[in-house]
Amino acid sequence: GLYDIPGVEVGQHFYWQIGGFQIHAQVLITSWVVITILLDLSKTQIGEEYGPWVPFIGTMFLCIFVLNWSGALLPWKIIELPYGELAASMNDINTLVALALLKLAAYFYVGLRKKD
Repeated sequence: GLYDIPGVEVGQHFYWQIGGFQIHAQVLITSWVVITILLDLSKTQIGEEYGPWVPFIGTMFLCIFVLNWSGALLPWKIIELPYGELAASMNDINTLVALALLKLAAYFYVGLRKKD
């Protein structure tokens, strides 16, 4: 049941039965924490009108987070290609410029929209 936490052993996965669905508890709790962090980040930076910007900020946050961690954790240099090499995507200036232009466009959009 829901209160069988002392019976859970190391390496065992904890599932909840909600309705007719079996839900992995770690996935549910982790996603809830990430969503709460993104909502708080959006609300503190934007203010009370943060609702429409949560998907954009969340996508940018998770994209940068995953790209930075994949560059730090995966050994891209050991994979040899006949022409060129694999590297972390955040090492490439094109990725950084694309993310910066997306943020700049959103910044100008919000600024011009509030001015009207």
